[in-house]
Amino acid sequence: MANYGPVWRSLVGTAAATALLAGGAQAGETVESGISTEYEQFDLVRVAGDLEHPWSVAFLPGGGYLVTERTGALKHIRRNGEVREVAGVPDVVARDQGGLLDVSLHPDFRDNGWVYLTYSSGDEDQSYTAMGRGLLEDGELHDFEKLFEQDRGGSNHGHFGSRLAWLADGTLLMTIGDRRQEEPAQELSSHTGKLLRLTEDGEAPADNPFADRDDAQPHIYSYGLRNSQGLVVDPADDTIWLTDHGPRGGDELNRMEAGGNYGWPGVTRGREYPTERPFGDARESDDVIPPIYEFLPTLAPSGLALITSDRFEAWEGNLLAGGLRAERILRIVIEDDEVVHMEELLHGKIGRIRDVREGPNGHIYVLTDESDGGLYRMEAR
Repeated sequence: MANYGPVWRSLVGTAAATALLAGGAQAGETVESGISTEYEQFDLVRVAGDLEHPWSVAFLPGGGYLVTERTGALKHIRRNGEVREVAGVPDVVARDQGGLLDVSLHPDFRDNGWVYLTYSSGDEDQSYTAMGRGLLEDGELHDFEKLFEQDRGGSNHGHFGSRLAWLADGTLLMTIGDRRQEEPAQELSSHTGKLLRLTEDGEAPADNPFADRDDAQPHIYSYGLRNSQGLVVDPADDTIWLTDHGPRGGDELNRMEAGGNYGWPGVTRGREYPTERPFGDARESDDVIPPIYEFLPTLAPSGLALITSDRFEAWEGNLLAGGLRAERILRIVIEDDEVVHMEELLHGKIGRIRDVREGPNGHIYVLTDESDGGLYRMEAR
């Protein structure tokens, strides 16, 4: 039997941990069997329901899940389907798009028990995108500590960004939205509208692209983003894939480069909401890295997964991009940085897609952003 470490065993108790590790089917209702796609068939299973605007899911060793609800709760969904609330989460400003957002386990979670959360901090007048961590033990987060908070807040409560992903060197990527302020996305003196690269303690690594500039925030990895809510790292080569919300149109899939400028708000393929006239000054520029793909019609992208398991053998190496407004997942085939094929999955079947993840068992997990949202599992046949 694998060693899951003292911290993990203390979370659920030795007997319970042993039962989880022993395997067995998870409780859940099959919503639809034998869903056919171009190359695969799968069953759609509802793992848990009655989740209030769930935002992110993380997988606990041996089974079970942590799920954030935007309203401020962190839920532990056990392998038998039982749902319990985890105590010790930080206070959040749960308004509009703000609240408790992403959740991620430290790569060495089995040994250290650290759970990382992003959330909207501050108050009703001024809110910020923040990130912190706590020790998960005995069903609650202990000693939660805020590790990072963006330098500028906003009086509105939108465009927090807030996805997390780990690189192979142990550094942590974090997206920060433009907070509906637009111009700061091009200012290196601000965290707004950026992809950040942080140490596990929330500091700026010394080898970040702007770390040696006095006029720049040292945490910045790349910039010119609007509201990035899809983020995944390819474990094979550390390629960073990111999806970004445009205005009307202009939703993008990007391959991220250190120090890269991705254009927002001056260079975009989106349009203004009231007039549908082109937004910004140009659709492309020599000093801006263009998107790999622009989603048309609008996807409203949130949640991004890379298929690495052979459980969905025909999809291996593909991206799965969730859509909120579109209520669908897009399977994306990329060759030489070009999208060569796409397929639509689950269109209109379960609602707004907030998160998409490949689980450690190779199944695909989906969260729906609804007041009675759910966690679903796609099981290959």
